[in-house]
Amino acid sequence: MSLPLHARAVWLEPDVIALPRTALAGSASHRLHCSLRGDLTLLDGHLHGCAGPCVQLTDAGALPRELTKPYPHLAGHQLLRLPPEATHSVPEMLTGQLILTSEQHGAPVEATGVQTAAVLDYLYAEDARSNRYGAHFRADGIELRLWAPTAQSVALLTWPAESGAAPDVSTAVRHPMLRASDGSWSAVLSADWVNARYLFEVQVFVASTSEVERNLVTDPYSVALTLDSQRSVLVDLGDPRWQPSGWLSSWGPALRQLVDATVYELHVRDFSISDDQVPESLRGGYLAFGREGHGRRHLSMLAAAGLNTVHLLPCFDSTCIPEDPSQRREPGWGLGDLPPDSAEQQMRIALTADVDGFNWGYDPWHWMTPEGSYTSSAARADGGHRLLEFRTMISSLHDIGLRVVLDQVYTGAAGAGQDTTSVLDRIVPGYYHRLDQDGQITRSTVHYNVAAEHAMAEKLMVDSVLHWVRQHHVDGFRFDLMGHSSAANMLAVRTALDNLTVEEDGIDGSQVYLYGEGWNFGEVADNARFQQACQGQTHDSRVATFTDRLRDAIRGGRPMDKLGTRQGFATGLCEQDEPHRPIADIDAATVMIRLGLAGNLRSYRQQVAADRWRRGDHLPYSGQQAGYADEPWDVISYVGAHDNETLWDTLLFKLPAGLSISDRVRMNTLALALVTLSQTPVLWHAGVDLLRSKSLDRNSYNSGDWFNRLDWTGQDNGFARGLPPAADNAARWNRMAPLLANPALRCGIDDVQQARSAALDLLRLRFSSPLFRLGSAHLIRQKVHFPLSGTPLHRPGTILMHLDDTRGEPVDSTRAGLLVGFNAQPASARLLLPTLRGINCRLHQVHLDGADLVVRNTTWDAATGRLDLPGRTVAVLDVLGGPRHG
Repeated sequence: MSLPLHARAVWLEPDVIALPRTALAGSASHRLHCSLRGDLTLLDGHLHGCAGPCVQLTDAGALPRELTKPYPHLAGHQLLRLPPEATHSVPEMLTGQLILTSEQHGAPVEATGVQTAAVLDYLYAEDARSNRYGAHFRADGIELRLWAPTAQSVALLTWPAESGAAPDVSTAVRHPMLRASDGSWSAVLSADWVNARYLFEVQVFVASTSEVERNLVTDPYSVALTLDSQRSVLVDLGDPRWQPSGWLSSWGPALRQLVDATVYELHVRDFSISDDQVPESLRGGYLAFGREGHGRRHLSMLAAAGLNTVHLLPCFDSTCIPEDPSQRREPGWGLGDLPPDSAEQQMRIALTADVDGFNWGYDPWHWMTPEGSYTSSAARADGGHRLLEFRTMISSLHDIGLRVVLDQVYTGAAGAGQDTTSVLDRIVPGYYHRLDQDGQITRSTVHYNVAAEHAMAEKLMVDSVLHWVRQHHVDGFRFDLMGHSSAANMLAVRTALDNLTVEEDGIDGSQVYLYGEGWNFGEVADNARFQQACQGQTHDSRVATFTDRLRDAIRGGRPMDKLGTRQGFATGLCEQDEPHRPIADIDAATVMIRLGLAGNLRSYRQQVAADRWRRGDHLPYSGQQAGYADEPWDVISYVGAHDNETLWDTLLFKLPAGLSISDRVRMNTLALALVTLSQTPVLWHAGVDLLRSKSLDRNSYNSGDWFNRLDWTGQDNGFARGLPPAADNAARWNRMAPLLANPALRCGIDDVQQARSAALDLLRLRFSSPLFRLGSAHLIRQKVHFPLSGTPLHRPGTILMHLDDTRGEPVDSTRAGLLVGFNAQPASARLLLPTLRGINCRLHQVHLDGADLVVRNTTWDAATGRLDLPGRTVAVLDVLGGPRHG
């Protein structure tokens, strides 16, 4: 029999191997075979080529609880033990080919490979975690260190600084590297090698090829690279040449508290690629952020209104965009001449989608180097030049009062095995990636999943985050598919950041804001392998998770719904005539929105019916608890992001076909208000304030500049640019085409300007009073109330929130509270508040000074406690007095 490709045995400790139970359990003997040459084969029922140790194993019964607790996915496995005298050979065995055989009557009847990550951690992690990896400049030269415990040898290859992007391997200078007891290899170069190119040559057995391979690989700790990531570069990050003017003092503004974070999620290329006020050579790149174009003026306007953070989609080195502009191909001219409901645009874009300049960039290659495709030229993608341009972007955003969050992907890598873009797996095969029960790399994240539960994968994650903060002055991170990491991973990141100080590192690390996608799915779902960093499980680390509860109640349905027809509070659920209105659906959405406005807290109680109150964690949501936050900073609220349809496209899909553009604009503002005026940190998708459309595209990651256009001038909001790409949208083309072809659904520049003005007013409202950002569960429970909820006075399609500063110690010296009304109905709503009868309220000054004339029709009658709230409106009123409560 030939050797199997699977690896079902899991080596946990030097003397412990876990093996799935089979029909042979208890009746077979087991041997562990090793070949340092990788020449083991099974022929005619016999194992051939064994040139290393062969160890008889003892069946010790079921895996005990002390081992299934850290490895719950191995429950039910049998425990095989190595004899004590064999354990001294384990480090050597781990550098070779490993085959475990089950034998009867002296002949192998089953054979499997062996997963080794756990035993590598057992042997090396404690010491290896304390080392520094990559290149470090010392007084006596440059030290390079690589962790490669299974390598048989490692050499460093270097080329002079002027050698180009990919100098020939035959011309390299070879430097032997010395192995340390922690599995790392090191070499020290003279300082003359600054800005040199380098690779590691790793001689290592690779199970997928059954060969000892000679892998030439870039440094996973690369801080700089040549064009298209062909070579790592020895850049001194402290060199003034790579620092823009004023760099050492360029840090983002401090947050008074985490709930103040108000974030604008933006793609680097989208920011300027269509901005005619930015020099053409800089459009779509880092340097555009420092130019006084339409985009920078728009960000400055948002910042003046209260926005304090820009979230940049991936800026780390990725595999998906050619870095040399001359090697890219963009779709041809004439796309704008095609019909608005044509499939031709997406067909042309598909031809160049993989070689054009656009991609979201969620395909990690190197985690500590900025992406080279956003530099101003191919030459500027080399070495320290790309660092200078990246830092210039960061500094430019800091200069207008904006913090910078980077979107990071530590849960997967673009390449694995012997792929050309595989870094980690060609250095320590089988270690950095999460393997299934057969030893295959899991791909539930679409990428090759990274096993951050392994010590050195977690270290790479922590070291990377610290690198971006210390060296590039980043102010926060958003973690993609964070639920595939462990809560322990995120706590390690948080702890490392909290140890940063202004004196030593230039920043108070506790100010670095962290949030991510806490979705629960895949091979790790329901804590199958560890306690995940998913919703409700990250509170100890002060890492927020996106809350889909509020989002779905506003938009309706779930983003992955196939039909996408379910309406939400702001997308048509409240638009129908009273007799046909689905009251139960409206009430369910309203309950969820009230919880979201109050921070999605487990402990927040609201009245849902007469004499019926419910805590947040007692409300159901898709089989889970709706309320999962202990504190308001445990979540980040949003109504739309880069993925799935934009908010405006959702409104186009779901609102009644005959609804006017002006009414749709009002619903856009209402939807945005429901997250902006919540008690949590807030994220806006770039362009949501400009009615941004992607021509109904639900997944524009590779849809080019055409479908991702972001026009800061408001002349083209992106709608009716053709049917979006077929791969993710064709099933709904029959619904999209009539919408795209309907000229009544096209908004004009006046509509966009109205939406922008209304959105700016929302930011001004959010920062007009600390009552919108109370910052603690205690204060929210004390001061946030929904006086009509669950009572006969409640009106479907409306929400009334009272932020009562007469309860407890006051937080706002200028008013006794705020009254916030949301009306999703088309008609005006008359709401009676007996508890505020006799109290003076007046429309907030932001509304009186703002662009929305309709909201000024809001009236308050103190004598009766009656609020008249116009249709499709959010209104905030100052509460000017009232009796104090305890």
